[in-house]
Amino acid sequence: MGKMEKYLEMSTDETDLIQSDLTQMKDAFKNLYNHSVNLAVVGGVGFGTAFLRSIASFAAIYLLILDRTNWRTNMLTGLLIPYIFLSLPEIIFSFLRGEVGMWIAFIAVVMRLFFSKRIPEWAEMPGALILLLVVSPSLFADTIRGNFIGQLVCLFVGCYLLQEHIRASGGFRNSFTQKNGVSNSVGIILLLVYPVWALVLGFI
Repeated sequence: MGKMEKYLEMSTDETDLIQSDLTQMKDAFKNLYNHSVNLAVVGGVGFGTAFLRSIASFAAIYLLILDRTNWRTNMLTGLLIPYIFLSLPEIIFSFLRGEVGMWIAFIAVVMRLFFSKRIPEWAEMPGALILLLVVSPSLFADTIRGNFIGQLVCLFVGCYLLQEHIRASGGFRNSFTQKNGVSNSVGIILLLVYPVWALVLGFI
C-alpha cells in the first residue's frame, strides 16, 4: 500500500511539473508574440517580418556553431541547415549563390575528395549549407523561400528542437537554469518567432 501511495505521489508531482512547464512556455510565447506585434506596429509589417527573419537566421547559425563546438547533443541539429537556407536574408542568400559561393563549394568538394582526413568535424555542416545554397534549383529556392511551405518547415524545426531541448534538460525551468541553458533556450525560441509571425500575417 505504501508503494502505491508513493507511486501516486510521484505521478502527481510529475503532472504538476508538466503543467508548470506548459504554463511557463505559454507565457513565454505570449510575451514573444506581443513584442513581435509591437515591432511590426512601430517599424511596419514588412520591416518586422524581415527583421525577425534575420534574427531567426542568425540564431540558427549561432546554434549550429554551438553544436559544432561545445553543445553536444543527440538532437537532429542537421535540421538547422534547411532552416538557415529558408531564412537567410535575401542579400546574403543571393551573394552565396553567386561566384563566391561556387568557389567555396568547389574548395569544399576538393578538400573532401583529397584531404578528407584533415577536414575538422565542425566544418561538415557549413560545407553542406554552402553546397545546398549553390546547387539548389532556382525554381525550388525561389518558390519555397518566404513561402507558406518554407515557413511551416521553419516552424517544425523550431518546435522539434525546443521540445527535444526541454526534454534533455528535464523540464522548461531547467532549460533556463542549467549551464548554457539560457543561451540555448533563447536561441531555439528565436527560431520560432519568425515562422509564427509570418504564418499569423498570412492568415490575417
